Amino acid sequence: AFAVSVVSEGAEDETELPVLQKSEKSRTISKIGRELKEIVFVIQSQSNSFHSKRAEDLKRDILKQAVDLGKELPTVLLIHQIDRHEGAWTILPLMRDFSVTYGKNSSWIFFCEEDTRIQVLKLLETLRRFDKSKEWFLGKALYDEESTIIHHYAFAENPTVFKFPDFAAGWALSIPLVNKLAKKLKSEPLKSDFTIDLKHEIALYIWQKGEGPHLTPVPEFCTDDVNSYKVDHCATTFSNFLPLCGEPVNKEDVFVAVKTCRKFHGDRIPVVKQTWEKEAALIEYYSDFADISIPTVDLGVPNTDRGHCGKTFAILERFLNHTSPRTPWLVVVDDDTLISIFRLRKLLSCYDPNEPVFLGERYGYGLGTGGYSYITGGGGMVFSRTAVQRLLASKCRCYSMDAPDDMVLGMCFSGLGIPITHSPLFHQARPMDYPKDYLSHQIPVSFHKHWNIDPVKVYFTWLAPNTEESHNGKKVGYNREDL
Repeated sequence: AFAVSVVSEGAEDETELPVLQKSEKSRTISKIGRELKEIVFVIQSQSNSFHSKRAEDLKRDILKQAVDLGKELPTVLLIHQIDRHEGAWTILPLMRDFSVTYGKNSSWIFFCEEDTRIQVLKLLETLRRFDKSKEWFLGKALYDEESTIIHHYAFAENPTVFKFPDFAAGWALSIPLVNKLAKKLKSEPLKSDFTIDLKHEIALYIWQKGEGPHLTPVPEFCTDDVNSYKVDHCATTFSNFLPLCGEPVNKEDVFVAVKTCRKFHGDRIPVVKQTWEKEAALIEYYSDFADISIPTVDLGVPNTDRGHCGKTFAILERFLNHTSPRTPWLVVVDDDTLISIFRLRKLLSCYDPNEPVFLGERYGYGLGTGGYSYITGGGGMVFSRTAVQRLLASKCRCYSMDAPDDMVLGMCFSGLGIPITHSPLFHQARPMDYPKDYLSHQIPVSFHKHWNIDPVKVYFTWLAPNTEESHNGKKVGYNREDL
């Protein structure tokens, strides 16, 4: 307004306009710089070379946007570099460090995934709406439509009431809330043994049975594709349908091992044969009984009612010693796992089989007190031959034949310093156990369990190759029923 009044007084003062505009622009840039410096960006990165590169690319993009906006640069942290502690990816164990390091000079901790895309200026505008001196938990809200085993049937009477953040859209904690969480964690260390669905568990911890804040939904935190017409208002977008890094790996590069037992030969194996078996060039069924009609291989390991550690280690030994050394990948699945080998071959194009890769859906055990991460078996466990070689060359083995195989493998790889590589496209449960909005930005690789569903219908709705048509690199929508 002052600049306008100067111009109206006469032509002789017009020379002041650029100076005033420059001064105002300088103040705006300075303000943006200060605000940016008060945000700590935390990228939920992984140490595998494919994932770490994607996270580094995102970090560079954030810093480039910051340079374009002004001179003050924000702090950008990569989770896998913050702390060698196994539990860093579960976020909560880092709260005390965040509080000590950033508790006085920052306003927000903003978390995102490696595939989250951020419009930094829009993010600043969005965060300005919230009083940074208050306790805020911000994100894109997800909720369960029905209670699910993944969340221990929480809020069974009305699961829709509890909201938790979709990490893909990014989520934020104000520093006062970070400081409060850090104080609580100092006096009451984390007690939960298992980390199963981190986004739900973090929301539960912050909520503190109603004593802490609920998640505040933020419409500018989005998971629409960056090229969508819907994203004009978005501070964040997301694009991680199905990574493809060149040609899919050859069918003959993937050996598939199906764990089964005699009592399931009649009902579960026919489902595999009706659905995804034809996608696999190399497949064997491992059982406690040799059935030539399937056929199954009897590994000489009795079936156990609980874990299947003995059977899984026998499969690993067989893969190393009785398959072609030119076959770089092993996939171990249960007989009630539904999987798309077609999509898995695309995904594996992004990984180097010369690295020790152990890939799937990551869970954690005892991560608040050390512990280890592991790939949960039902969604499928993918091993590079290099990882199997490293494992079997070590002395790490089952402590009992019926120990949980996936957890023992996690413990062994942790001891060897080989990190778990997480992909959200593998699923330990059924499609109906996940929020629809969460699955809407995925092209899934697997689901698990046949409870109260038609597994053949689930496969052809969610996983069959013809449901994965693409056009110009974008997924094409298809009808997904309530399965």
